[in-house]
Amino acid sequence: MPIAAGQRSSPGISVEAAHMTTTQPSSPRVILNCDCGEGMADDAVILSHVTAANIACGGHAGDADSMRTALRLCKQLGVSAGAHPSYPDHAHFGRRVLPMTPAEIAASVREQMQALSAIASEEGMLLTHVKPHGALYNQAAAHREIADAIARAIVECDPGLALIGLTGSALIEAGEAAGLYVLREAFADRAYEHDGSLRARDLPDALIEDNTRCLAQAEDIVLRGLVMAYDGALIALRADTICIHSDTPGAAERAAFLRRGLLQAGVELVAVR
Repeated sequence: MPIAAGQRSSPGISVEAAHMTTTQPSSPRVILNCDCGEGMADDAVILSHVTAANIACGGHAGDADSMRTALRLCKQLGVSAGAHPSYPDHAHFGRRVLPMTPAEIAASVREQMQALSAIASEEGMLLTHVKPHGALYNQAAAHREIADAIARAIVECDPGLALIGLTGSALIEAGEAAGLYVLREAFADRAYEHDGSLRARDLPDALIEDNTRCLAQAEDIVLRGLVMAYDGALIALRADTICIHSDTPGAAERAAFLRRGLLQAGVELVAVR
């Protein structure tokens, strides 16, 4: 399956370590993705501004009806549709780590993917990618055994699917080791720590809700290969896809602002194909 905007990229490192050198893409392009099917009212509006959607498939949110609605919106709008599996934890929206073994995680991810894939088949659609959600995403970024479990579940379901993971993380390494096509992800609306990890949501200023700041961060990542960490350090990174969250206040307006701003900056917004 050919995937657009899939250049391989290096793990996030400090600019000082990189001797202040970054590579600016000659023809910048990026996949603009969002999470959806999570019970938010603005999905249709947000999806009209992005190029890829990560659809909740029953772990942290979502049921058969919401999955079908999200898939139909993606089909109507020409947006790439992917699975967004998580820890099975509706009560905490998948943002709490559950004491599950790698085998249990693989089984849960596989079950969630199969649920979405079955509905996609009924709608005459093919899924293009998988992106873990919340605590599972963060755990897979840091722990190779969890990352391997997710990669294994994807290979067992459909090895042609792309795997979206935090750039420079264990999830990217696991995906590559499993022979999956990987898409390195960065965030427009999340703050970064000095080591390139995402600032924990329970810490101050972890979320960036100012649209101008979100756009500036996205432009720095796509056009300059840089992001400024919370402590002011500059980190060099490359990303194939930029995420915005649909469950934050003003998400629809933010999606429109980012799309317009990136296009005006000469960035081509592409889908996962």
